[in-house]
Amino acid sequence: MKLSTGFIHRCVKPVGIAQDYAWYLTTLVPSTRGSEPVSRIARSRCLVVLAVLYVMAMTPAYATKDVKQASIDSLKLYAHSRIISEIQYNCFNKLITKESNWRVEAINPNGNHFGLGQMRNTKYRNLDGYRMIDWSLRYIAHRYNGSSCIAFAHWQKHGWH
Repeated sequence: MKLSTGFIHRCVKPVGIAQDYAWYLTTLVPSTRGSEPVSRIARSRCLVVLAVLYVMAMTPAYATKDVKQASIDSLKLYAHSRIISEIQYNCFNKLITKESNWRVEAINPNGNHFGLGQMRNTKYRNLDGYRMIDWSLRYIAHRYNGSSCIAFAHWQKHGWH
């Protein structure tokens, strides 16, 4: 049975990057099917390589569980843009790390505190990570005179803020 000479033929007589794969398929790997011609084996191996490359190209680099979930680094960068002082930012970072480990979807064991800052408000649970940071900073400004370090010291002493 003859194989098509369309797309598959381009794989056997490649141009560019695929040339390295074709060399591997035709010369480096010995034939495992003694009675079949090398070109037919190369074509079938080329199809396998193309299928693997296609799957790799179409698969996202990472999959997020929730659309609202943002990367930890971007959340930290956003928080730092809101907190000018390096010392205050470090205290805020420690506080949020202790509270939720920067997980937007975090819920405490009792199920009544949510998100980055572990607030009790159910509206807070439905916010994205950036708005959670804003709400947490507003809460710290109101309760601790804007000092993340005072809030973190309170957390260290009492286990909550």
